[in-house]
Amino acid sequence: MYKIIILFLISSISNVAFSQESTNKDQTVYYGKESFLIEGTGVAESEKESPYDRLPASYKDKVRKPVWDLSKNSAGISLRFNSNSSSVKVKWALLNDTKMNHMAETGIKGVDLYCKVNGIWTYVNTGRPTAKENEASLISGLSPAEREFKLYLPPYDGTTKVEIGLESGSTITKPAADKKLPIVFYGTSILQGGCASRPGMVFTSIISRKLNVDCINFGFSGNGRMDPPMAELISGIKASYYVIDCLPNMTAKMVTDSVIPLAKTIRSKNSNTPIVFVENVEYTRTIFQASLLNSMNEKNQALRTEFDKLVKGGMKDFIYISAAGSIGTDYEGTVDGTHLTDLGYLRYADYLIQKFEENKLVIR
Repeated sequence: MYKIIILFLISSISNVAFSQESTNKDQTVYYGKESFLIEGTGVAESEKESPYDRLPASYKDKVRKPVWDLSKNSAGISLRFNSNSSSVKVKWALLNDTKMNHMAETGIKGVDLYCKVNGIWTYVNTGRPTAKENEASLISGLSPAEREFKLYLPPYDGTTKVEIGLESGSTITKPAADKKLPIVFYGTSILQGGCASRPGMVFTSIISRKLNVDCINFGFSGNGRMDPPMAELISGIKASYYVIDCLPNMTAKMVTDSVIPLAKTIRSKNSNTPIVFVENVEYTRTIFQASLLNSMNEKNQALRTEFDKLVKGGMKDFIYISAAGSIGTDYEGTVDGTHLTDLGYLRYADYLIQKFEENKLVIR
């Protein structure tokens, strides 16, 4: 009897040891920010409170409080890395765990994984948020090969920590930074990402993938107002061109008062870089609300007037883009008559790319 018990214990111990060894062999290894390239930001990490913030710490007392608070949202920021792992997992922590009644939580605070296939960024999967601390398996069963990945961070919440989980024994390398100058966008909630169903569908992210260029997203929900401190910050970022898309958050008077000072600030440090002004995106409710249509037209006319003054004053390399038809003509591109769905975002991205090409804007 004693021999049987001893043999049973030895067998049990061996099975436990084997089970632990197998678990260790299958263990996922997580990597922090030292292992991936952070893109979509024009501000050095050393100047920020968090690597996933959008403004320098020094701007906390320069910008209005709502702008500073929104700058903690990681809109437009992505992580790029190379790996031969057969699986990709992610852990990410949120600043606020934000909720809204007209936007999917995957769009507010989820993460999107893309992989480059034959030179084209291709959607893989979305990490779905469940709390402030999140973990998701994004892909498994990949064949052994070196691949390039991009992970988009939450547009409408802050990201306090991100870790990429890869199969034990696989490699991860940080790609070289893109030498091409980025496109810098400054605007409103639509630019920030409201109301995409997931981070990769924000129009700047779509443009970035289609043009293969880094896009910097200075979208501030309700607060894209051509503020002088933002003009100052933007002027210090070397870009292929600047896109100013602020009208939805402004009145006609604000447009009149702000366009020329903003243009002069940017131009003071960038003598030849094109500056693109975009009209107010078309609100679908304007066919029912005459007052809304009049307000939109007044803002567009104010922009046109100030733009013409710039050109007549001898300043060059300014581009004016009408927003007519930019999200289609079937009124199906928004979630609430204003903020864009994925359909609206795809249309808007394609429209802007078409206008960039028509105006011979080039990535430098």
